[in-house]
Amino acid sequence: MDKIKLERMKNDKGFIAALDQSGGSTPKALAAYGVPETAYSNEDEMFDLVHAMRTRIITGKAFNSNNILGAILFEQTMEREIEGMPTADFLWEKKKILPFLKVDKGLAELKDGVQLMKPIPNLDAMLKHAVEKHIFGTKMRSVIKEANPQGIKAVVDQQFELGIQIAKAGLVPIIEPEVDIKSPDKAKCEEILKKELEEHLKTLPKDLLVMFKLSIPTKENLYEEFTKHPQVVRMVALSGGYSRDDANKLLAKNRGMIASFSRALAEGLSASQSDDEFNATLEKTIKGVYEASIT
Repeated sequence: MDKIKLERMKNDKGFIAALDQSGGSTPKALAAYGVPETAYSNEDEMFDLVHAMRTRIITGKAFNSNNILGAILFEQTMEREIEGMPTADFLWEKKKILPFLKVDKGLAELKDGVQLMKPIPNLDAMLKHAVEKHIFGTKMRSVIKEANPQGIKAVVDQQFELGIQIAKAGLVPIIEPEVDIKSPDKAKCEEILKKELEEHLKTLPKDLLVMFKLSIPTKENLYEEFTKHPQVVRMVALSGGYSRDDANKLLAKNRGMIASFSRALAEGLSASQSDDEFNATLEKTIKGVYEASIT
């Protein structure tokens, strides 16, 4: 593990930009950006358009290392280039922003109040390739909808099993057991989740590091102790469907958590905006998320 990169992620101020919408969520991301489904006729054209959107964000003046520590990429984005450079290399060499790779393949059906990750075929090969592409870490998402101890344990078991595999490959895994913000049992889910995370950290091999990406908790500072754990590189918050303003306000109440927003980050950006309008909107968004992350 590169010590300079690790120290940047562990200690510097900023947040992580989530730019990892994949197949199922890409049409929604494009629609929110003002690109309707009629603008493309196949998947290749769709992904060309979303890469153009991501390129516009990443190359924006406000998208810089003063505010942003890392960016989470979809696998296809990792394989593409920005201004003639592989995306991950552009992020680090030009922006000093650490690249992460989304490795999960979506969610399984609801069972025991949770959605586990679908199987990830050829994960070892993907991780080897990610290291070759100079990726710093990975992220993988599960969802918790009910306060079912058996289901929540299954989520954390799966997250840590894969997280250990990823860490052994030389990458820093972002473990992301999202609690649905619409769950009527959200606070109870978070209590159970916290206990499971505590137990799994006790058995994590001492030479391995992880990050946590969690829903902003109902109880303020519920996860603060994890920010001080020697094997937790960083505590990251997802917006989970909150508006950007609401997510920023809630995040600012939780010490030591930084943002990793996707929908909230892209809110207000449009393909029809001039470059000046686009960059002004992006700068305002980044400033707000950054300020919430350093509280």
